[in-house]
Amino acid sequence: MSIATTLSDAAAALAAGTTTSTELVTAAIAVADAHDEQTGMFLSRFTDQALAAAAAADADRAAGREPGALAGIPIGIKDIITTSEAPSTAQSLVLDPAWSHGDAVVVQRLRDAGAIILGKLTTMEFAIGSPDATKPFPIPRNPWNLQHWTGGSSSGSGSAVAAGAVLGALGTDTGGSIRIPAAFCGITGLMPTFGRVPKSGCVPLGYSLDHIGPMARSARDCATMLTVLAGHHPSDHTAIDTPTSDYTTTLTGDLTGLRIGVDRLARYALEDEDPALPRLWDDAMDVLRARGARIVDIELPFYEEMTIADLVIMFGEALAYHRGDLQTRWGDYFAATRTTVGSGIFYGGADYVQAQRCRRVGQQALAELYADVDVIATPTSSTAAPSYADMDGFVEALASGTTGAMHTGYWDTTGNPVLCVPIGFNDAGLPMSMQLAGRPFEEATVLRVGDAYQAASDWHLRSPAMTPTAAEVPA
Repeated sequence: MSIATTLSDAAAALAAGTTTSTELVTAAIAVADAHDEQTGMFLSRFTDQALAAAAAADADRAAGREPGALAGIPIGIKDIITTSEAPSTAQSLVLDPAWSHGDAVVVQRLRDAGAIILGKLTTMEFAIGSPDATKPFPIPRNPWNLQHWTGGSSSGSGSAVAAGAVLGALGTDTGGSIRIPAAFCGITGLMPTFGRVPKSGCVPLGYSLDHIGPMARSARDCATMLTVLAGHHPSDHTAIDTPTSDYTTTLTGDLTGLRIGVDRLARYALEDEDPALPRLWDDAMDVLRARGARIVDIELPFYEEMTIADLVIMFGEALAYHRGDLQTRWGDYFAATRTTVGSGIFYGGADYVQAQRCRRVGQQALAELYADVDVIATPTSSTAAPSYADMDGFVEALASGTTGAMHTGYWDTTGNPVLCVPIGFNDAGLPMSMQLAGRPFEEATVLRVGDAYQAASDWHLRSPAMTPTAAEVPA
């Protein structure tokens, strides 16, 4: 296992001189060597480059040079974001390798802060759909139970952090793709405000919905990464030029006076709700109260409409990007990608415009609700990670909007910042999760709540055993 559990612990150990970047990277590589075949975490690994970069980081520190915030920390990159070491594939046979060149803005910012890039992590094809065993790519498996899915689309990012193969990772989120794998793999994930983090060098899914954000063990880790990632860049026309800050400075552990609006959304999950969730949810609320927060019941405005709007906008914008390739290379796409992106053909221009109008109405109603609360808490998902035996029905329901168990798409439509944190395990030993949503550009507030919760709990520090060998995992 990794010799450090959290990115923050590793950074403190490096600063104290009790470990080195070479030791951290070597330990992370050992985890990947032991478990990558089982879990399908990586699409490509940059072992030699990472060890060389770690040695250089150690030399800089020994020479007294001022280290960056992530100096010597092993990080993984979702394979729809470009890196200089290898082309991004978007885990697809379709993407032209010539599209991918050099470091994306976010990757360059990580390097500038001293991060060590260990490799490219698995994704669902073009950040949508589900695995396809007929294609020559790894099948991502949940490190808590290898017969279950990691969630998507930032699948490898979720499993690699949970397993300890990296201490932080980049994910993307258009309908829940940071938060779903973070929830299913028992880690912490942050979807920043739309426009907070530039997306240049990231394969698009939904132009007006896509976010890049950090995935790590803790809210504090995500705050450290966001401090490096956030900020306007002229290469991304959707990046918003608004002040950023050091997001770790507000992590006091104290929530006195903070108003948290709670919507359990059980009325949508119904029979899909995991029996363990009510107990875990009540325990989480007790922790927040003990930290000084005032819990109030609320109801999210236009919940169904905004969730459906996310799908209509996503599929329409994805089809605009993929339509030509779908017409000429249909068989090269994953089956689930064809189903989801191809369904955009059933939505006309009027549907797309109406979904965007609905979006504006929902954003206004939500802004009015935030006059009475500072943060909104809901389950990330009312169910734990599905098994591969149940995957077909789960993904079909997710893509069609007929399952009420997933609660992520609403927030992609609004664009608000959302942090998800683990809150315990169900009776089958699979993680469950809570998401905390704030006003636009108030990432500091949701990180403060998540950090205060994690200061009084240790769910985010639990590590999976991953004892079965690859030969024992069903195909």
